[in-house]
Order: sequence, then C-alpha cells, then structure tokens
Amino acid sequence: MPDIYTANEVLNSIAAASKVLSERKDEINRLNVFPVPDGDTGTNMSLTLESVVANLSKLPIGASNAEVRRAITTGALMGARGNSGVITSQILRGLCEGAANATELSTETVDEAFSQAVEVAFQAVRKPVEGTILTVLRDAAAAAKRARKKKMSTPEALDYLVAEAYASVQRTPDLLPVLKENGVVDAGGFGLAILIDGFVAAITGKEGPLSDELALARAGVAPKVEIEQINDWEGSAYRYCNEFLVDSDTLDKDEALEFLATMGDCELCVGDNPKFKVHVHSNTPDKVLAYFLERGQISEVFIHNMQLQSAERADKLAAEQADEPSKPFGFVAVAAGEGNARILKSLGVDVVVSGGQTMNPSTKDLLDAVSKVNADAVIIMPNNSNIVMAAQSACGLSEVPCAVVPTKSVPQSFAALFGFDETATLEENVAAMTQSYAEVRTGEVTTAIKDSKDAHDNPIKNGDVIGIADGSIEAVGASIEDVVMDLLSSMEADDADTLTLLAGADYSDDALDALIERIEGVYDDIEIDSHRGEQPLYPIIFSVE
Repeated sequence: MPDIYTANEVLNSIAAASKVLSERKDEINRLNVFPVPDGDTGTNMSLTLESVVANLSKLPIGASNAEVRRAITTGALMGARGNSGVITSQILRGLCEGAANATELSTETVDEAFSQAVEVAFQAVRKPVEGTILTVLRDAAAAAKRARKKKMSTPEALDYLVAEAYASVQRTPDLLPVLKENGVVDAGGFGLAILIDGFVAAITGKEGPLSDELALARAGVAPKVEIEQINDWEGSAYRYCNEFLVDSDTLDKDEALEFLATMGDCELCVGDNPKFKVHVHSNTPDKVLAYFLERGQISEVFIHNMQLQSAERADKLAAEQADEPSKPFGFVAVAAGEGNARILKSLGVDVVVSGGQTMNPSTKDLLDAVSKVNADAVIIMPNNSNIVMAAQSACGLSEVPCAVVPTKSVPQSFAALFGFDETATLEENVAAMTQSYAEVRTGEVTTAIKDSKDAHDNPIKNGDVIGIADGSIEAVGASIEDVVMDLLSSMEADDADTLTLLAGADYSDDALDALIERIEGVYDDIEIDSHRGEQPLYPIIFSVE
C-alpha cells in the first residue's frame, strides 16, 4: 500500500465518497431530531458533494492544483443546501486551503488540510454548538495531528482519522442533550464521518481497485439528458418528446414499438441491431428510458417539453423585450406552495424560489434568482432557518448589492414586506423589515414521522399531529383542528389582533371554513385573514400578531 497518493487518486476518491454519501443519505436523514417530514441533513450534504463532483468532471485532463481547488470550492458553495450543506462547503474550502501547496496526499498534508478546515468552518458559524458536525471535524483534525506526531504512514493516519471521526459521532449525545433525549447521534457529524470513511476506503483500496470515477462522470455513464422548453405542443396529448439512440444486440424492434405505443403517441423505433433511433411523445420519459436501459446502452438523449409556457413566462419575455429600466430594489423569497408564491408576488416579490421544509434551495438556486431580478439592490427572505446561511452565501457572491432579511417563515416575510421603504438605503430597509416581523409569531401544524417528545417532555408517537410555535413543539393531538386550538392557546392568541391562516395542499376549503368558525367561537375579537397557501406536508401554517 503506497505511503503517498497522487492528485488524480484524491479526485477519484472524492467522487467515490460522494457516491457513498448519496447512497446513505436516507440513513443520515433518519437521525434528524425534529420529528417533522423534512428532507434534511443527508440530502443537503449529498447534493453539495454531487455539485463538487459535477464541477470536477468539467475540468480538462491535467488541470492545475489551483484549478482543482477552485472547482471544489466553487462547486461546494454553489451546490450548498441548508445549514449542513453550507457548513460542508466551508469544510471543503478549508481542506483545499490547507492543501494549497501539496501535490500529493501524505500524513503531513492531511494534518495541514484538516487544521485549516477547522479554522474556516468554525469561522463560518456564528455560534458553534458542541455535539455537531463541527465537533466531529475538530476531533478528526486532532486525530490527524496526533498521527503526524506519531509518524504514522499515510494509510495508518487515514484509518486512524476515520476511527476517531466515528468515535466522535458516538460522543455527540453526551455533548448535546437533545440528541440523548431522542436516542440519536448528530446527523451532520455522522454524514461527515461517512464522507471521510468513503474517501479513505476508496483511496486505500479497501473497496477494491480505485476506478476512474471522474472519467465515468465525464463520459456520462448515466446518459446526459437535455430538457428543452419549446412551443410545439399542439397535435399531441402528451407533454414530452423523447428522442435517443440505443445500442443493443438483443433489442426486438417490434416488441419495442408495442411498448412505446403504451407510453404515448408518435412512436418510432428505426434502425437494425445494434443501432436504433427511438422517438415517442410521452408523459413518463423515466419509464421510456428505463425500458431501453434494461436492453442496451442509450446516448444522445433529448427530452423536449412541448407544453406551451405559462403566462408568467410570456410576461417575463415581454418584459425583457421591453428592456425596462432597473428599479431601486427587488425581492427574492423562498416558499413552498403555489398559493404562498402568489401572495408573495402580490406583495412585491420578484422571484419566488420553490423550497422550504421539504427541499432547501442551494446557494446557486438563490444566486440565480437574484440574477433574474432587474434591480439595483436585492433583498432575500429565506423563510426558513435552515436556508439563512445559503442566502447569506448567495449575497456574498452576488454582483449586485444584496442582503438577507432572515425570516424563518412565510408569514414573517408578509410582515417584513410591509416594513419596506423605497426611499431608504439597503441597510436601513434590512433593519426596518427585520423589525417589522419581530412581533410575528408563527404556528405550524404537521404530522410526526417518528416517536419523540415535545418541548415539555411529553411523548410524541409516530403519526401524531403536532403543533410547532416558532420552532418549539408545543401541542400534540389526534386532529389538526384540536392542535391548532391548543397551539393558539399556548401562543396567547387572546392578546393578538390578527390571525393569518395558510391552508395546505391537502386541507380542504370545507375543513378550513370549519376551523375558522371554531376559532371565531373562542377568539371573537381577533381578525382572521385566510388564504390557500397550498404548501405540502403542513395542512395549516398561521401567524398571530
């Protein structure tokens, strides 16, 4: 086993580790302490690493050390989703900075890289908490330093680092009480240990000979799929035009045509063994591709969206053609649900990024949204505590002045927008808008996805309806309506003037009307403003102020 490893081996091991992290993301997600249906830590970390690998695969063969480091740090930052993704991006940035002068991986390089990673990652978090991914990183870095002092070989040092990372994960419940209460270890720390382990297993050959993972990524073993938006939908009952080549020695053309006929219309399968061209209009391109992947290799895949674009897209194109002058301020907000997006746009938001509890948008998603706003300065409202760091990163990369009003819910952004003053400066508006939502209290009702405990140590069973008041589980019950009433009581709704209700996608109008009637029967002085938010997973979100 070699004592040092080349840059190419390191890059292929990063790609291999990314695969491992993606394969185990659900295992990491299950460790999330809060018993709500959020795709969280594992998903965010794996998507961040996938962005890194995608960036690395675009580099030319023989790229310089500086180009490689830039590809890693840029890919990680632009792909970072949620707090865990942003912190992971900073860890990778620190590792790259620490290895800036290295051409090979050695025990000394590992020590220097992890020492810098600790410094960069801890600086990125305003209030580091023990028992989290940062603790595991620091303990791994300490192990790397001890390995260097003991003059361990590189493989020995890497194995030692992996063992200490997992040991640190096991200690996290002793450092963070909420982990011990829920009988879990820290999800982010576990994800980092898996990432390190996957890298080490690949580079040391424990998983067999190291394959050229980046070459596979460049070649597109999972065939590259291009999805285009074109206005050519008339004449077909289906949305997607699928075209691709198939290389197969066993494909039966007649059987293939019979299958395609069940998928849609305008089906074609031309050519002879081993080369075929396939065409079909279908609403399920995934099933079409899966059928032919089972029978051969596919390439040059094009999936055209033939449905006419929405009125919104037409309006945007018209605006671009009119070449309108920029306005002083623009807004980007994150929200799930068509209704919530409509409300935000009616209040002046220029671009609504789809996301929130179930999917945190990446730094790149937010940066792309900022770039679409025709304004001299842009304000981002993340509407979720787990998106604030990505929003701040986007502002740091924006070419136009950009700032974050750190809203943690959609109702908070409603209130924040009323504090906007076009004559004020960007800094003054951030302060005023932040002050505007300071008195807004948010309640969210959803269903627990595992056993847990509420804020008062009362048991929660998988399937219970739970009520969350500003991040704290304050109500547990069997029905949405009972939990809403309990939550209003805990939030002292008697003292509130206004109640804003947002009905989720699966909550009917009849149920909403009945809920409003019940609330009015108890709180006769409160003004109720109800809307169809259409958010998933949360049948009711409300605010009192």
